[in-house]
Amino acid sequence: MAITDAVPGAPPMPISEFRAVVTRIEEEVAKVMVGQSDIVRDVLICLIAGGHALLEGVPGLGKTMLVKTLGEALDLHFSRIQFTPDLMPADITGTNILVEDPQGGRQFVFQSGPVFANLLLADEINRATPKTQSALLEAMAERTVTVASRMHRLEEPFFVLATQNPLEMEGTYPLPEAQLDRFFFKLVVPYPDAEDLTEIVRRTTAPAPPAAAKVADGPTIRQMGLLAREVPISSAVTEYVVRLTLATHPESEAPPEVVRRYVRYGVSPRGAQAIVLGSKIRALMEGRLNVAYDDVRAVAAPALRHRLILNFDAESSGVTADDVLSELVATLPD
Repeated sequence: MAITDAVPGAPPMPISEFRAVVTRIEEEVAKVMVGQSDIVRDVLICLIAGGHALLEGVPGLGKTMLVKTLGEALDLHFSRIQFTPDLMPADITGTNILVEDPQGGRQFVFQSGPVFANLLLADEINRATPKTQSALLEAMAERTVTVASRMHRLEEPFFVLATQNPLEMEGTYPLPEAQLDRFFFKLVVPYPDAEDLTEIVRRTTAPAPPAAAKVADGPTIRQMGLLAREVPISSAVTEYVVRLTLATHPESEAPPEVVRRYVRYGVSPRGAQAIVLGSKIRALMEGRLNVAYDDVRAVAAPALRHRLILNFDAESSGVTADDVLSELVATLPD
């Protein structure tokens, strides 16, 4: 199959069109968002891959604004859930309610919750209890919701873009490891520099804040994702991804010293899958038809940082998952 014949029965998408759509989305987002171009591109990689993204940063860095702006630029059904400590699972999935029919009888009818959308913003997801956070597990993994033993299928495409505050802040709960593993990327949103902060202040205090126009829809994003899966990857690069993934496991044969000392559990196979698919999409964004080692290194941290479980020595020493991954990537030979 040719690389442009990714969607059966549909006109092929040329590589130039793939890059043009990415450029148009980034330009529309840039009308609202200042800086954060790397974060925007990584979120786009998640969407094209059909995955979910977790954005972490202190309050006020524009995480919510980024997701809302993407919702404006994409012609998708957008929904938002503000996670709070008193949020219940039914507030996310929906529930059965008792209604009266025209004949005077009563029956239970399912009333869908905000999870029934194409693009779901889970705002400050770690402010809710683990029980409520887990209500998203089935939706994120299976694209279905089960209520009262009845399964309801979510409309495709379905993306969860979640924001969270750092765990050391008040009123936060750690996300369950099983839920973290469902996120394709975890992205750390940096604080803006002086130039970007000046522009942020100028834009947000202007009489008419800019808005993004819709430039792509769900079928286009799905076609781009199918196209990306056709990008070839050499056996050598695939073997490098496997070695990188296995190197995060302290019980593996001859683990690196940084892993043996600071890692409790290595990353799951989903980590390797995220690296490969993310690398393919990044290669297309760069106009290449093959995956390079640099693509793998570029997506390794966002694909693996949330899947790496550190031990007490790392926490007490202030060692982060990014520190471990940075040393791994720097020392692992091609």
